[in-house]
Amino acid sequence: MTERVAITPAAAALLRGLRDDHGPLMFHQSGGCCDGSAPMCFTQGMFLTGPSDVRLGDLDIGASPNDSAGIVPVWISREQFAYWSHTHLTIDVVAGRGAGFSLEGPTGNRFIIRSRVFTDTEAAELADA
Repeated sequence: MTERVAITPAAAALLRGLRDDHGPLMFHQSGGCCDGSAPMCFTQGMFLTGPSDVRLGDLDIGASPNDSAGIVPVWISREQFAYWSHTHLTIDVVAGRGAGFSLEGPTGNRFIIRSRVFTDTEAAELADA
């Protein structure tokens, strides 16, 4: 089955550390300028999603004592999804500080999105889902 979102091993390791400090996490990818185009990591429940958001998928980073599921949902604004619906997104991490309220800020790292266009086969699988 074709997934819309994935995570690199380095980003998953950072997420596990953040989860140990903050509990279950989530991402929201919104559109806009500045950090609005970066994936933002929040403690689940701190950023409220609604009808203007689409759940892209879930990242399995493994269970822990303070997060028995080990699942990090990834959301995107419906408007941004319209632009990126033909792309696979991978959450990665690089050195440097972003701005905003994303939990990784104090670590000296920031999450980024790497994208690629779905292959014809992947696009057909998504259409059939």
